Amino acid sequence: MSATARLATVIPVLDDAVHLRELLADLRADPDLEIVVVDGGSRDETRVVAAAAHKVVAAPSSRGGQLRAGTDASERDWLWFLHADTHVDAQAIRVLSARLDSPGWGFFAIRLDNGAWPYRVIERAMNWRSFATGIATGDQGIFVHRRLLDAVGGVPDQPLMEDVELSKRLRRIAKPRRLAAAIDTSSRRWERAGVVRTIMLMWTLRLRYFLGASPEALARSYDG
Repeated sequence: MSATARLATVIPVLDDAVHLRELLADLRADPDLEIVVVDGGSRDETRVVAAAAHKVVAAPSSRGGQLRAGTDASERDWLWFLHADTHVDAQAIRVLSARLDSPGWGFFAIRLDNGAWPYRVIERAMNWRSFATGIATGDQGIFVHRRLLDAVGGVPDQPLMEDVELSKRLRRIAKPRRLAAAIDTSSRRWERAGVVRTIMLMWTLRLRYFLGASPEALARSYDG
């Protein structure tokens, strides 16, 4: 049995048809990997595209809640949380498979899909920060053994900062496995709002969360 036969990838989506189609093509290259898509109420063709996954689950549009629903829908030992606008290649899957030998958790390095130099700076800063602190973002493909996930109460059911909170909880019980292999993610967030403005927004949200702001209040600021 291959290592990926123990692995399920959980993908929360909301109006992500275009990106989801590309990600599913990446993942379907490994026939042993279980693919679970959790739709938060899409109005585009996402549900049609998601039919190529092994399981499609409906859940309220909250990333943490969607990840919990996807985890509950699978019986695999390992969970791999991916955003719909991520690309993974065969090398990344091979590197991950080699690290599923014993219960633990970890994440990948990230590579943004815009070739301009500011995005190289952003990705390097993100990788340095996460590798130094053990705190990952959802873009980095967090993977975790179910035993550890259960030990920290599962994925936090919150609309924003669920990735930071999950990393913080997991870090208390085990060191993360930091994978140098990179997965690609969309730079659309920075392109849409501007590099400087997006960086300032993300750091402001992190600071407010550290100071006790609720995930719901932060989600309103993020969406606004």
